[in-house]
Amino acid sequence: MKMSATEVARVLKEGELEKRSDNLLQFWKRKTCVLTTDSLNIYADQQKKNKSKELKLQSIKKVDCVERTGKFVYFTIVTTDNKEIDFRCSGEENCWNAVITMALIDFQNRKAIQDFKTRQDTETTTQQDIRMARAP
Repeated sequence: MKMSATEVARVLKEGELEKRSDNLLQFWKRKTCVLTTDSLNIYADQQKKNKSKELKLQSIKKVDCVERTGKFVYFTIVTTDNKEIDFRCSGEENCWNAVITMALIDFQNRKAIQDFKTRQDTETTTQQDIRMARAP
């Protein structure tokens, strides 16, 4: 999907998020994260020098398993290849799970509109080709 440079660079949320490690002990590790209109970027350090992971919104299927307990909101990002990545954030009003969900919906809507326009353009071209072939 083509997007303008402004859309790609637009930051929706920036701050700290805790990610559960994939190893056997599954410790929670604090990460600096930046959510843009097309990806969730996860950094190993606060200076954002070492990007440890980039989750493109096109590779996210859904935000699932939202649970609020006392101090934290826990949620899982499910990718299109059914990998589950667990996160938690403080129970602030505008928590990460809600912002990521809204960004995902917005991305899917923009993609659907782009796909529709592409399909319309293809159909229009095909109809014009048919008319030209029939012309005397």
